[in-house]
Amino acid sequence: MFRELTQSLLAVVLPSNCSVCGSEIQEWGALGICRACRESVQPWEGSVCARCGLPLATTWPGNSPDYLCGVCRIHPFHFDWARVYGLYGGVLRQCILQLKFGRRERMAQRLGLLLGWVWQRQQALLELESPMIVPVPLHPSREQVRGFNQSCLLARALAKSLRRARFNPRLQVEASLLARVRPTTPQTGLSLAARRENVRGGFRVRRPERCRGRKIVLVDDVMTTGSTLSACAAALKAAGARQVFALAVARSTPQFPDASVALAAEVDARAEDRT
Repeated sequence: MFRELTQSLLAVVLPSNCSVCGSEIQEWGALGICRACRESVQPWEGSVCARCGLPLATTWPGNSPDYLCGVCRIHPFHFDWARVYGLYGGVLRQCILQLKFGRRERMAQRLGLLLGWVWQRQQALLELESPMIVPVPLHPSREQVRGFNQSCLLARALAKSLRRARFNPRLQVEASLLARVRPTTPQTGLSLAARRENVRGGFRVRRPERCRGRKIVLVDDVMTTGSTLSACAAALKAAGARQVFALAVARSTPQFPDASVALAAEVDARAEDRT
């Protein structure tokens, strides 16, 4: 009660508006997002591909935990499996855009909580004794322009949220383990095969001895085809990593039947290409 009263008083003294919908925020410490927008961000809890975590529009595979999507059956990824919090659209998309292009680094704290929610629902991750969290790196030229790597901010926020929840207090974030060795061609408009070829060999492990025999969790903001995460996993496994899992805040894919989400992904990709 004392905390809620304090937050209410601060909201009155220092009012602010929601960065998503523009309405007045009635509480303090909400990181610029009103309660209605926060509550509208919901996880995907339907059926998914057991390997890449692709959200499935139908419910019939739901009774089969080993169901694989068409892509995973034909062209397996290098990571052991991937999972995301939700679909790339609506308020969740706006939050990611504000983090990446709006210079609102604090947004990573809230998005990191969403990744923590995913972590706590994966038994394989809960059983890890000393996992290593590795963010997907940006090329130095792009990171210099942006000023930060959003995946690194998310990885640190994820680790912080898990420590607070007393899950795996020995979590390590290795922000400099992976390096992007060349600036890749923008992925926008490329086919799945072209995307995979585009990022092939684009990453290297700086200190292979650090990941040899380890279980690693890759972290990224948005997963589209999974090509970038797979290329990162390939580099880590070539360096001796035992297992590589992947977590992302949102999934954007033209395979999911939501035209607005697919269109948003293309628009955002073009915006990132320009930066």
